[in-house]
Amino acid sequence: MRVVVQRVTGARVTVAGEGVVGRIDRAGLVVLVGVTSDDTPAVAAALARKVADLRILRGERSALDERAPVLVVSQFTLYADTRKGRRPSWSAAAPGPVAEPLVDAFASALRDLGLEVATGRFGADMAVELVNDGPVTLLLEA
Repeated sequence: MRVVVQRVTGARVTVAGEGVVGRIDRAGLVVLVGVTSDDTPAVAAALARKVADLRILRGERSALDERAPVLVVSQFTLYADTRKGRRPSWSAAAPGPVAEPLVDAFASALRDLGLEVATGRFGADMAVELVNDGPVTLLLEA
């Protein structure tokens, strides 16, 4: 599992025809989540804990310290292989039936820690708008 974590002052996800499907209106985190075929719910839970504990908010505080909101968005493109040619390969990304429950498990693990979690729409063509604060952007892998 790979996640890109961004410290933000606010963010939202829209889906054409549906409007806004997830949003956070104050300082928090946007987490883009990519899943590969050998990931498990235990991996999702451990990575969620790591994200929640990261001391990347202002004053070296974590999302748990601040009870900061988190916007979780699935993003299979985090497993793009661009080593050959001009067309990325997505073969390392887990197929939807494998990935969707693990993205849900990641979001649920954050909720179980007491965080407010908004989400995008799995498999949808989403527009993600955010204001990166800092900017702070980290890549984590499990």
